[in-house]
Amino acid sequence: MNTCRFCYHSLSKTFIDLGTSPLSNAYLMSDELSKKEIFYPLHAQMCEKCFLVQVPEFESPENIFSDYAYFSSYSDSWLQHSKFYTEEIIKRFSIDKNWLVIEIGSNDGYLLQYFKDHRIPILGIEPAVNVAKIALEKNLPTINQFFGKKLAKEMKLKGCEANLLIANNVLAHVPNLNDFVAGLKMLLAENGILTLEFHHLLRLIECKQFDTIYHEHFSYFSLLTAVQVFERHKLTIFDVEELSVHGGSLRIYVKHSSDITYATSKRVSDVLKKEKNFGLDNLDVYLNFVDSAKKIKNDLIKFLTEVKKSGQTIVGYGAPAKGNTLLNYCNVSSDLLPFTVDKNPHKQHRFLPGTHIPILNPDEVYRFKPNYLLVLPWNLKDEICVQMSDIKKWDGKFVLAIPEFKVI
Repeated sequence: MNTCRFCYHSLSKTFIDLGTSPLSNAYLMSDELSKKEIFYPLHAQMCEKCFLVQVPEFESPENIFSDYAYFSSYSDSWLQHSKFYTEEIIKRFSIDKNWLVIEIGSNDGYLLQYFKDHRIPILGIEPAVNVAKIALEKNLPTINQFFGKKLAKEMKLKGCEANLLIANNVLAHVPNLNDFVAGLKMLLAENGILTLEFHHLLRLIECKQFDTIYHEHFSYFSLLTAVQVFERHKLTIFDVEELSVHGGSLRIYVKHSSDITYATSKRVSDVLKKEKNFGLDNLDVYLNFVDSAKKIKNDLIKFLTEVKKSGQTIVGYGAPAKGNTLLNYCNVSSDLLPFTVDKNPHKQHRFLPGTHIPILNPDEVYRFKPNYLLVLPWNLKDEICVQMSDIKKWDGKFVLAIPEFKVI
């Protein structure tokens, strides 16, 4: 990749080079451990023109997402977040049974189920066969395809268009960004509302969240860049909210630029001003990011090594994609972290890609009684610290590596 996937400007600046890593959601079965594993460069670059941070497309979305290990419903806090969003947006825009709510990347129906409870017509679009199957089993109508202009056109010809169109944590996952946004515009009804949530690049840099960079995330957005992307396709961001989820996200509200129904909120200019004050329109902020990752790497390796030398024990909690970036970048293997645990049964009894650390049921923590529990999904640390609070009975402690190394 030598040109920006949005504005096609030549790319020459490195945001961060994390070496090589396998696909972060390519969890392994035991009989795959002896087979060849493919590692790809994990090198994020930035565009000097539009400030989009991006990684190359080494694998197609079809190979990455057709059989997917991430199920949204296994996070209680994410379900609460989704339910709250449903209640608030129904109230704000007076959404009723005359609306059609369509979600792209609808996963296992974690969000649409709440609209269904309100008897509002729904439709999900989910590319992963195994995940879409779960939604269909819940009687949540779901199209099992990848979204873009082609599918949007097919749906439009059948008279299907969205009054409320939702795409949560999907924008980062599409390599053909302009095709995807063009599809959004096509599927959105004349006076429809589009909402998207994505990890905020400002928070990624500010809180040293380099582990959120992996091959399945093709792009990383600021509001500065998002405004440019949507304006190109004659869509206008008329409101924005700053969220705490995923370590700091933005929720943007978008309309057709020709639609005068909704005035632009002052929050849009406020967030843009905040980003500029932080320096997101300045190259130096991007080019100095790598130093934060190097310090976290050194601190984590030092601690894991000292734990082993002292005869104490440490295991992991969670098998998130971000954890795989962290562990592969730090070259951590089962020698230093004997296993990790995860609530998701679809990950249990598999192995982390690259490091080959086994993934077990959370009950194994109480059997093993480690001195330390390394929390890999740090964005869920509050939820996890409550769930696993019984480790305090044997004086167990929680460990965080990001945004800085800390023992709780």
